[in-house]
Amino acid sequence: MHDTTLAFNLHRPRLQRVAYRMLGSWAEAEDIVQDVWLKWHAADRSALANVEAWLVSVTTRLSIDRLRAARIQREHYVGAWLPEPDLTDLADPAPSPEQALERSHDVSYALLAVLERLSPEARAAFLLRDVFDEGYDEIARVLERTEAACRQLVHRARARLKDERKPATVDPETQRSLLQAFAQAASTGDFTALKSVLAADAQLVGDGGGKVASFGVPLLGGQRIAQLYLATCLRFRGRVRCEIALAEGQWRLLRFIDDKLESVQYLETDGARITRIHAQRNPDKLARLAQVLGRELSVQP
Repeated sequence: MHDTTLAFNLHRPRLQRVAYRMLGSWAEAEDIVQDVWLKWHAADRSALANVEAWLVSVTTRLSIDRLRAARIQREHYVGAWLPEPDLTDLADPAPSPEQALERSHDVSYALLAVLERLSPEARAAFLLRDVFDEGYDEIARVLERTEAACRQLVHRARARLKDERKPATVDPETQRSLLQAFAQAASTGDFTALKSVLAADAQLVGDGGGKVASFGVPLLGGQRIAQLYLATCLRFRGRVRCEIALAEGQWRLLRFIDDKLESVQYLETDGARITRIHAQRNPDKLARLAQVLGRELSVQP
């Protein structure tokens, strides 16, 4: 039993990543991994030629089933649906060389949101191939389709997502300086500074989940977005603080009100201006991150 647990826990981080990237939810990913554990416990392990492949296969199939059910629920979701913030870097700050290589091909938060457009099978095929670097023979086995059908799934997914795959390559120091300027302006409500770092055609996508105020459609235009950040600072004068952090190669801004976590915002730039912001405000999706950070949640209507 001890060896069985050790073998499973060795692969647990990867299974969590597979399930999270399929579902965009850590709570659901944890449920999936627990179900995989139960199947692993009941399996005839002596008959398994490749333990990791078997575990990834079971995780993917269970995730596809869960995603089919979740998509029906998300059709009635209030406003835009965005994934939970990624906790991988916090839960596993020192990845193995294999995990580091895997993360180098990882998806951005923006792309994770866009993956909602794909069918569960296409999403699984795309992730297994382009993120987890599985061969088409293995993808075919997991999805119980032919290799040719899986190649078509991946090809169509890539075509649909091609505009989201490659953000502009920006010098890290330039990027950091730009985002730090935005964080400072967003903390103080400096309208001129906010406008100067936002692209004229910038967009903001927010997820409040019907629990807190948000927009049903993206907010377009740098000036309108700057006005929104100014309004927050005026409402909570002197009580807003923003800080940036680099996580999994993606910049995110943590906004605190009264030192309580209010939102996590993923920022994209073209090197000169901020072009897009994904703001997660749904307290249900922030709860785990707040717990990891040791902070309370700020639930503002």
